[in-house]
Amino acid sequence: MSRPRIVIVGAGFAGYRTARTLSRLTRHQADIVLLNPTDYFLYLPLLPQVAAGILEPRRVSVSLSGTLPRVRLVLGEADGIDLDGRTVHYTDPEGGEGTLRYDRLVLAAGSVNKLLPIPGVAEHAHGFRGLPEALYLRDHVTRQVELAAAADDRAECAARCTFVVVGAGYTGTEVAAHGQMYTDAQVRRHPMRTGMRPRWMLLDVAERVLPEMDERLSRTAERVLRQRGVDVRMGTSVKEATHDGVLLTDGTTVDTRTLVWCVGVRPDPLVESLGLPMERGRLLVDPHLQVPGRPELFACGDVAAVPDLTKPGQYTPMTAQHAWRHGKVCAENVAASLGIGGQRRAYRHRDMGFVVDLGGAKAAANPLGVPMSGPAAGAVTRGYHLAAMPGNRVRVAADWLLDAVLPRQAVQLGLVRSWSVPLESASPEVARVPGRPDAGPAGSAGSAGSAGGPGRTEPAEGRQGGEPAKARPGEEPAKSQPDGESAKSQPGGEPAKGQPGGEPAKGQPGGEPARKHPGRPGADGASGKRHRTSESARPRPAHAPGTSRKAAEPSAAPKPSTGARRSEAPGGTRSSGRTRSPGAPAPTRSAGPPADPGPEPPPNQPPPGPDIAPGPVKRTDGPAVEGDS
Repeated sequence: MSRPRIVIVGAGFAGYRTARTLSRLTRHQADIVLLNPTDYFLYLPLLPQVAAGILEPRRVSVSLSGTLPRVRLVLGEADGIDLDGRTVHYTDPEGGEGTLRYDRLVLAAGSVNKLLPIPGVAEHAHGFRGLPEALYLRDHVTRQVELAAAADDRAECAARCTFVVVGAGYTGTEVAAHGQMYTDAQVRRHPMRTGMRPRWMLLDVAERVLPEMDERLSRTAERVLRQRGVDVRMGTSVKEATHDGVLLTDGTTVDTRTLVWCVGVRPDPLVESLGLPMERGRLLVDPHLQVPGRPELFACGDVAAVPDLTKPGQYTPMTAQHAWRHGKVCAENVAASLGIGGQRRAYRHRDMGFVVDLGGAKAAANPLGVPMSGPAAGAVTRGYHLAAMPGNRVRVAADWLLDAVLPRQAVQLGLVRSWSVPLESASPEVARVPGRPDAGPAGSAGSAGSAGGPGRTEPAEGRQGGEPAKARPGEEPAKSQPDGESAKSQPGGEPAKGQPGGEPAKGQPGGEPARKHPGRPGADGASGKRHRTSESARPRPAHAPGTSRKAAEPSAAPKPSTGARRSEAPGGTRSSGRTRSPGAPAPTRSAGPPADPGPEPPPNQPPPGPDIAPGPVKRTDGPAVEGDS
């Protein structure tokens, strides 16, 4: 008799804890499969310290295969669930498709950035939910301070030194607190010629900072922020965002190049396709974290609306603390349902308090309901994080010690570009990569920062001291613009095709892909959590970010299929016998309406920037050298 199979979708706080507890309870009596787009568990509370240069990215990334014994990791993104057939369809990072059969299914897909209908925010702001976003913000802030130090114009210097954070919850407050300390340290070592100082702004429509916490802790956090020079404005938010700055709801215009969106999160759209009862985007479950009418289906974390037994009529909030404890109870109930564990139990949680790290020795905390501030709260906060982390404790403690005695390294590596981390992405833990078939045009409406705004990596076109402006993928770059990309006929410009050192012809190794080829410059980002590039198979073309996960492309010309078939059954899976053609775009979980990818570039259009190479370039000026590109 075969062992039952338990499939867990998502490795966030809830999914990771479920897998770890089941591994201990089942002891080879069940097959445990964990489906996740990355091979690590991200400890989100310490992400602001990654952006501020205190911790290295791997310190907050805990290996799944290294810490989950007896759990099989499958890298991929769930994009369809057949509830009646008990299968989960997924796509791996290289475009391969597969199906997982299950006897018990645990949905712990987590949450995504919450967008509001504010003009310009999706194009010019960046979220703060994953490692790519934290690395991008660290590079971007460093670059803006360095460009401001070299600028002679005070207005440009002030705009580059102004950083706007929207949302005064846990994440936004910590980002502003750590960001102010990080930029102040940069300016102390390299003062600006104009004598200006970095300015951080924290906005929220709420009446106070950290509205979820005790009022005394809110006052403590606000006092620390104001002492450091953070401009805290409550009852104020963004009315419109442009490439030059933001317009606030109080009528004030703020010139800035940085807009960080920390307004909140919403449940992952995956559960919406199941057709089951929902509560404000969350899947309704009973106190045992089981979906009514579906004994094989469990849900926990941010995607589950779990009744709060301590507050009748309410549901547990979407916090990491609840998700972590959901996972343990869910694992125990799954094991009990298979007869390999104890008795199932209802989820009941007693609030243990919250901690907010404000940088340095400052923090706000209320462990067990006891309000604390200052160095004592800082010690409690860091002790709590070390105890809660499932790994890397020694490395994190070592980084904290080094940060206390050594200056931080304020360098920009440029590993994550602006268009790689659009705000509308449903998978902030996976950065968009050039040439991926799910790549949406970086210059389209769903792609943050691609048009030269507060969230963009490069400075606006024509600005002094900035990096040469790059054209949006999908659009023809301007020729002969000042300090920009040189025209082909200008000195230093791109040589004509066929000339020594020039661009190879289409179809040649390293050459520009043919029109409508998925690897062409118009497809240089991946939308949502889905990455479809395969080294052995021809990738599918891009689609605009923001399209629905269920949406098909009726206008695509029928072509021979190169992908696996997807079977559709009731419960939100694909249509029966339907094959996706190479010319049809892949669905995505990105929020918002479909965006217009813009005009198609001419066939001889070069790639949109020196940092995005379509492939190895064939040398024509001498013998080939291994590694040339």
